[in-house]
Amino acid sequence: MARSARAQEEIRRFLDIGAVQVAELDLDGEEAVLRPGPGSPPVTHGEVFVLVRRGGRPVGTLLGRVPEGADAKAVLAERARAECGAAVFGAPGQPPFTTVVVATRERAGQLARALDSLLAQDHPRFEIVVVDNAPVTDETRELVERKYAERVRYVCEPVPGLAAAHNAGLDAVRGEVVAFTDDDVVADPRWLTELTAPFAADAGLGCSTGLILPARLTTPAQVLLESHGGFAKGFTPRTYDPAHPPGDEPLFPFTAGRFGSGANMAFRTAVLRSVGGFDPATGAGTAARGGDDLYGFVRVLAQGHRLHYTPYALVWHHHRETWRDLETQAYGYGAGLTAYLTAVLVNRPALLPAFLARLPRGLAHARTLTAVRDTDAAEGTGAPGDHDERTHPWPRRLSRLQRRGMVYGPVGYLRARYALRAAVREQTAQRAKTAQGAR
Repeated sequence: MARSARAQEEIRRFLDIGAVQVAELDLDGEEAVLRPGPGSPPVTHGEVFVLVRRGGRPVGTLLGRVPEGADAKAVLAERARAECGAAVFGAPGQPPFTTVVVATRERAGQLARALDSLLAQDHPRFEIVVVDNAPVTDETRELVERKYAERVRYVCEPVPGLAAAHNAGLDAVRGEVVAFTDDDVVADPRWLTELTAPFAADAGLGCSTGLILPARLTTPAQVLLESHGGFAKGFTPRTYDPAHPPGDEPLFPFTAGRFGSGANMAFRTAVLRSVGGFDPATGAGTAARGGDDLYGFVRVLAQGHRLHYTPYALVWHHHRETWRDLETQAYGYGAGLTAYLTAVLVNRPALLPAFLARLPRGLAHARTLTAVRDTDAAEGTGAPGDHDERTHPWPRRLSRLQRRGMVYGPVGYLRARYALRAAVREQTAQRAKTAQGAR
């Protein structure tokens, strides 16, 4: 197929992707309970992306179709009981005192929605710190002071970049554990308890991550992103131990993207501080475009601490909505991947031999990660599939952008380091000038 014809076909497929409803179904007891996803209307006929719970805990997802006139709960519950078996859970244990850090920049409306969900957590003892990153208005500060002053602490970090904002939050932490999430999520009421309880049970645990599901699937871009794997890492709890590298992870620990994502992660505060926090030349808002969370995972594992993934710690993420957003995201993912690897090797040169030994497989993994997925036109609906399977159509344009981002990542990281030094020098000079004027 000629390139122009192929591009037109990809555009047609993208525009043909229809909205998918989001819901959650709790099978606890004889009577199933069906609820719409956060911010979604009640479920009607059509396609529905369903989170299945047992005893309130997530156990799986399914994509169901409710016929017109049918009882949505009955249809989806029958599917769920057939596909999601019974589960046995242990008690999560007593979670330690935790600080939740939320970095934000000029998105007060989204931030308020996230903070409302965080303040509804069932965790027995926690605090919230909002980090306003390189603000251009007072909107975020005014929101926190007006609506959340007694329950949320406000920190301003003038240096742009998500890692710099997270480090500013880390400096303000009082809790034994620090949890990070984004301003575009809605946290499940048990999110913080489930994410942090593992630290009390395992003294060698340095990091935990959790489940991220889509809050809405209303635009073609949101559905396509979720059909390509989204942010979820499955429904099986797993512990990664550097003392016993997993046999099914030959690139361990450098495939950090498999461990979790920055919108749902927690660290033992002392451990994260001992590795120097996040590299401020990584992350969204810098020339590196991303990779700050992956950097943190690898640094903690490289120091000998374990990392635990739990699907029971759930946040609902508001995916970006447009094709342009997907282009930006695809390029940023590629850039962030190689930028974080560069950052790890710059800050921890002792890992270079292990990295070089894994490089051939790593290149093969990168090709797989960015591969174009075609399906028969009749199947190419872009509907969400099994998590991390990536079996649905992924346009060539996005694959190319992701690969270009991978090539750019090391350059972006070096540019970000240079910009960071310049910003620090400027701040130092400004503080000196202010101090001199005060005399």
